[in-house]
Amino acid sequence: MPHPLNNQSIEISLPNQIGYERIAMACSESFAKMLGLSLERIEDLKTIVAEAAINAMQHGNKERPDTRVTVSMTFKDDTIHIAVMDEGDGVKELTPTPDIERIVNELDPPVGFGTFLIRELADQVEFDKTADGVSVVKMAIKL
Repeated sequence: MPHPLNNQSIEISLPNQIGYERIAMACSESFAKMLGLSLERIEDLKTIVAEAAINAMQHGNKERPDTRVTVSMTFKDDTIHIAVMDEGDGVKELTPTPDIERIVNELDPPVGFGTFLIRELADQVEFDKTADGVSVVKMAIKL
């Protein structure tokens, strides 16, 4: 039997300013609690949403204050599908997997750490562009 909230969606539009990713985190947490996601996976969801939103603000929209970041979440077939969209040119090339030990020891800058976390915590990740040219990171977390 399908989950009673199957096919439910939420969408929020954020100003392109660091700090507003916390609103996306809070919304994702509330949505996940309604769906019965475990506390550990809720933390994973909040992390990937925050990291994708921050990357969209800093790298996609290049910190331009006149742009926005849109976060949408849809629950379908026991999976939360997340899309984070910005007004930038998209990911041209993924950064290589960072050396976590070197970052922790402050020998390397934390470049690529956000995408590393997203790839590690999400069940699926795809960097794409929509038909109308909007850059989007699509992620999924399974119940």
